[in-house]
Amino acid sequence: MSSAPPDRSIAQTTAAIAAGELSAVAVAQEYLDRIDAHDAALNVYRTVTRELALEQAAAVDAAAQRGEPVGPLAGVPVALKDNIAVAGVEMTAGTRHRAGRIADEDAPAYAALRDAGAVLLGKVSMSEWAIGGTNQNIHYGDVHNPWDVARVSGGSSGGSGAAIGADLALATLGTDTGGSVRLPASLNGCCGLRGTAGRVSNRGSIPVAWTFDTIGPLARRAEDVAAILQVIAGYDHEDPISPDVPVDDYLGALDGGVAGLRIGLLSGPYLDEVDAGFAAALRAAADQYAALGAEIVPVDLPGHDDAATCTAELLLAEAAYVHRNHLRDCPEIFAPDVLTRLRRGEAVTGPQYAHQRQEQRRWRRQVLDALEGCDVLMCPGAARTAPLASESEPLAMTAVLARFTGLWVLSRTPALVVPCGLVDGLPVSFQLVGRPFDEATVLRAAHGYQQATDWHLRRPDPAGWVAA
Repeated sequence: MSSAPPDRSIAQTTAAIAAGELSAVAVAQEYLDRIDAHDAALNVYRTVTRELALEQAAAVDAAAQRGEPVGPLAGVPVALKDNIAVAGVEMTAGTRHRAGRIADEDAPAYAALRDAGAVLLGKVSMSEWAIGGTNQNIHYGDVHNPWDVARVSGGSSGGSGAAIGADLALATLGTDTGGSVRLPASLNGCCGLRGTAGRVSNRGSIPVAWTFDTIGPLARRAEDVAAILQVIAGYDHEDPISPDVPVDDYLGALDGGVAGLRIGLLSGPYLDEVDAGFAAALRAAADQYAALGAEIVPVDLPGHDDAATCTAELLLAEAAYVHRNHLRDCPEIFAPDVLTRLRRGEAVTGPQYAHQRQEQRRWRRQVLDALEGCDVLMCPGAARTAPLASESEPLAMTAVLARFTGLWVLSRTPALVVPCGLVDGLPVSFQLVGRPFDEATVLRAAHGYQQATDWHLRRPDPAGWVAA
């Protein structure tokens, strides 16, 4: 059985490689060996790009040995959700109906990682067409949660979350449409960021719903999420949803600490609708912030049921249009739960869509008003711990898990999941929500919490990882 790679941050990894104290090839091999040892039990990887990883790592080592500058992610082993394009590599989007489809160019997000010196370990598993919050997949099998392989990993970026939870990559990219980065992060005990809509180019990814999709990073540490975002954020004129807004210094902002921050703790149903252990972990996290010098203020943000309905109707209407030809010609290709969602989207009328767009504007204004008096808002991440796969009907369970994630999709604001405890041995988390394009403050607040706690460093026991 492969031991866990040494617990290095991205900054520690790149500094050691640049100084010649660590070999990028050796780091890549550590992770490849661990994938070989454990992926059969977890079903995280769709494709392992072994030769490419070792080739990229060798190039980093050669540059370091010549004394040349290396990139900000030099030698960092990463993996991508299998709906993000890498030239020459299969991209299935979680469906057998795309098996054998080879991407002909790199997505800008991956190209940025590659150019920064990152090493691609491979493509990771996902829900079919990135639709669904559990990553139960009829085409390629479920991704198993490393904290308990009988449980779901969260979706739709389940492989991206489980890869971090099981130390099968140092950082990953997923895509988040209604919570698909943040749910796997929460259920696997790591950080996951949905940035402001358009902060990262979506070009080169297979869409679910154009105005909701967001590529986002996952890693154990908020500082590692910041390091990835620093590289992949930016304007892309070829992506219609990408705004020309300057990229902040996310890494530089981390050292600001949390003293003096006003954190709005969402009250009422946001705490009442989670179980007692989860609510206690969230309150303990708020108490930790207060001990660090932050001001915790209760915030009432009513209407989250209506906001959840609005998110679903708008998102699924767009998804139904994306898949209109499949729905017309070959609906049998979809899993039953995916088809049910898409049919719901088909049923949304033009007037309904127009009404929900207006409701979206009202909700966004309400969220921005709440943020006027706070630096960030704080609420639960996933609404529960990872459910048993045997007790998880994908359609119903997605609605449960995503209770608190779709709200910030609708407001088009950044949201970051941060681990804050274990309940019955399973990870729980909170979300930090910031103003549009203020990912720096969200990451700063998360990093300050992680400097004082170690929940993000807790790891599952691989003794329980047995191949089915």
